[in-house]
Amino acid sequence: MMDKQFSRRKFLMGLGASASMMALAACAAPAAPAAAPAAGGESAPAAAAPAMEPVTVTLWSSFTGKNGEAETDLVKRFNESQENVVLDYQFQGNYEETAQKLTAALQARTSPDVSLMSDVWWFKFYLNNALLPLDDLMAAAEIDTADYQDSLINEGVRQGKHFWVPFARSTPLFYYNKEKWATAGLPDRGPETWDEFMEWAPKLVEMDGSEMKVPAFVHPDGASYIAWLFQGVAWQFGGSYSDPDFTMHMTDEKTLAAGQFYKDTVHDFGWARPTKDMPTDFINGLTAAAMMSTGSMGGIKANATFEFGTAFLPKKDEFGCCTGGAGLGILSTTPAEKQAGAMEYIAFASNTENTVFWAQNTGYMPVRKSALESAAMQTYFDEFPQFKTAVEQLALTRSQDSARVFVPNGDQIIGKGLERITVQAEEVAVAFGDVQKILEEEAAPVVAALKAIEG
Repeated sequence: MMDKQFSRRKFLMGLGASASMMALAACAAPAAPAAAPAAGGESAPAAAAPAMEPVTVTLWSSFTGKNGEAETDLVKRFNESQENVVLDYQFQGNYEETAQKLTAALQARTSPDVSLMSDVWWFKFYLNNALLPLDDLMAAAEIDTADYQDSLINEGVRQGKHFWVPFARSTPLFYYNKEKWATAGLPDRGPETWDEFMEWAPKLVEMDGSEMKVPAFVHPDGASYIAWLFQGVAWQFGGSYSDPDFTMHMTDEKTLAAGQFYKDTVHDFGWARPTKDMPTDFINGLTAAAMMSTGSMGGIKANATFEFGTAFLPKKDEFGCCTGGAGLGILSTTPAEKQAGAMEYIAFASNTENTVFWAQNTGYMPVRKSALESAAMQTYFDEFPQFKTAVEQLALTRSQDSARVFVPNGDQIIGKGLERITVQAEEVAVAFGDVQKILEEEAAPVVAALKAIEG
């Protein structure tokens, strides 16, 4: 396992493992002739070998706030840890903005060398042959893929090859304001089931006359990953978005039942409302509870003025929770002489020590088994048990439905449908019927592309 910086020898080995597989000798300058003997038969001093110039590798990424501060620190530490690579870090906006800019850059042949890509975007670039298979570079870097969390590393595998390495990975959690829980006379834990929360929720609502001042729960809007969060709820009701083969299930009875529940929390039960910024609402005491990413935990921990708790997602007919977040990939346009350097950063950012650093400073999951088992992480669990919830829940998660992560813009298509029922109070069957039709249309070229690429 490689949990330390590259040696120059390993760096050169990585160069030799680039996709082009070009020999280093072919790129080298002709050897200088041997020095002539000096007078008296003594050999002249050998000329010093020229210093190897560091290679500049460009990274595109997407984090702001506390997570952005942690990533900037990580990049700084990488650049100070070795002399082979200078990492040029460039912020590109959120996940969607980064993906859009990356698409344009690939067309213009101005793409970066390595990029952060969310769970719903990396596959698009794989389909377009824009991602480099990483296995040879990982082997040269002595990266032990078995040390990554199985459910996370396997999501980036196609045809037995790795195209995407987990980095900022997350699951949804149930967050609750302990002060509001205590005021309502509720036990200090999350609800075990949605039925239990339906009993609790009216006690948590704060009214200002006839107006709901503080809801018991909030839903994000369509642009804020409601489709990611609702995916687990659909599973809890026994439904789903799709099968792995892209057979759609948006109009199945149990998926519709989950959608009806979401709609009713706002328009019938009246204890939930949509919002554009769940973490900010939660931090400011404008909601008693929310389902949010583990990646929100760092900001909440740093800014909340009250004690908060975390819990597994509530169950319905069964438990349902998905993974999410983003990983790192190397673009196929990356020059051969930069590929080893790009992998050196990926290895550094996801090694045991830095996985611990990243998890503790952001709330994202430890992607390494060795990080999870480390003394530093175990101490952190004792000091901050809210984070341990995410790790314990990880064993119960499952990979996301293909409709969301593999269909182009599937997340937004489903999210807009969910926004139609939570914000506009449309009939669930109508909204989900429209969503299914669009998903089926958008999935058709994906199925064709996969057949062409993978057979």
